[in-house]
Amino acid sequence: MPGVRQTVTTHSPREQVFAYVDDYRNVPDWMFGVTRFTPVTDQTCGLGATYQATMKIGPKNLDSTLRVTEWEEGRVVVLTSIAGFDVQTGWRFADGDDGTTVVDVNFDYELPGGIAGRVLGALIEPVVGQAVKQTESALRAAVEGVPSS
Repeated sequence: MPGVRQTVTTHSPREQVFAYVDDYRNVPDWMFGVTRFTPVTDQTCGLGATYQATMKIGPKNLDSTLRVTEWEEGRVVVLTSIAGFDVQTGWRFADGDDGTTVVDVNFDYELPGGIAGRVLGALIEPVVGQAVKQTESALRAAVEGVPSS
C-alpha cells in the first residue's frame, strides 16, 4: 500500500494539538485537499465515529466513508475507509522536549487496478509531497496561532 509518513513538531501542548486534530469540524481547514468531512453517525469522535469525506486531488474528487478504528484520548486517532477511496490515516501524539508535541502521521492508500488505478496514481503521486508540507504547515499554524506559509 503506497503511503506517506511525516513527523510534525509543534510548540503547543499535546492535549491542545490532539483536541484540534480530533475535532472533525477542523479537518477541512488543515488537511490538504479535504473539502468535506461530515459525521454520518451520532457519535462524532472516538472509536466507531464515522465520517463522509471528499478529497480533491487535481480535477478529481475522491469520496470515502471513514471510521475511527483506533482512538486513545490525547495519544492516537486512526481512520480507516469502509467505503469509497481506500485509505487509512493515523495520527500519534507524544510529548517532545521543552513543551513541544511530536505528531507522527501516516497516510496509506490503495489504488484500483488497471487503467483507472494508473490514471489515479498519476494524479495523486505528484502532489503527495506538496500535500504533506501544506498539511504540516496548516496544522502547525492552527495550533500555534501563526499564519501558515
